[in-house]
Amino acid sequence: MDGTKSYLVGRRKIAVIDPGPDVEDHVRALALRVSGAESVVIVLTHGHDDHAASALGLAREIGAEVLAPIGIEGADRVLHDGDSIETDVGTLLAVHTPGHTVEHLCFHWPAEAALFAGDMVLGHGDTTWVAEYPGCVADYLASIDRLRGLDLSVIYPGHGPALTDPTEALDRFAEHRRGRVRQVATAMAANPDASVEELLGVVYGDTIPSSMRGAARQSLSALVDHVRETRP
Repeated sequence: MDGTKSYLVGRRKIAVIDPGPDVEDHVRALALRVSGAESVVIVLTHGHDDHAASALGLAREIGAEVLAPIGIEGADRVLHDGDSIETDVGTLLAVHTPGHTVEHLCFHWPAEAALFAGDMVLGHGDTTWVAEYPGCVADYLASIDRLRGLDLSVIYPGHGPALTDPTEALDRFAEHRRGRVRQVATAMAANPDASVEELLGVVYGDTIPSSMRGAARQSLSALVDHVRETRP
C-alpha cells in the first residue's frame, strides 16, 4: 500500500483534503504548494493519523483553519453531512459515510462529478478496514449504497490511484464485504458454538500472518456481530 494521498482542490481558494501524517518534509511541501493562494482551508475525511496528524501543524504553518467531522480534536469548524466548502473551482459537499470510522466523511465535487473518498474505498484491491465500532459493517454497506446515488465519473481515494469507473469500484467493495458476511454466516451456522477465535481458523484457515492475526480477529468480530444483528 502506498502512502496517504493529499488532494489540493483550487488554485486561489484552496481546500487541502487530508494533509496526511506528521512528516516534516511532507508538511513543508504542502505549505510551499499553497503559498501563493488567497485562502486555504484544511479538510479532513476522518481522524486516523495517516490522514490527519499533520493538520494542526500545517494549519499553524500557513494560517489556515481545520475543517473536520465531529470528534476530531483541534478542528476550527465541525463539518456535518451536507455542509459545503467553497473553492475557486467549485463547491465541495460533505457526505457522511460511516463504516471505516463512525465520523467518516467523503467530499463530493459536483462540478467535476468527482468524489474524494478518504478510506471508504481504496485505489487497489476490494477491501478497506471496517471493524472499528459496533454496527460498522451495516453502516459501511449503507454508505456504499448512498455513494451510488451521486453523479460520479471518478473517485479519488485516500490510498492508491484514481478509480475511473466509480460504479464498478463501489460494487466491488460492497460485494467483497457482503461475500465476507455470507462466508461468516455459513461458518457460524456450521459451528454454532464456536468462539471468534475458533471461527478464525474456519474462515481464514492458516493464511493469516501472525502479525495480522489481531486485525483479522477484530474484523471477524465485526462480521460476527453483523450476522447476529441481521439474522432473521
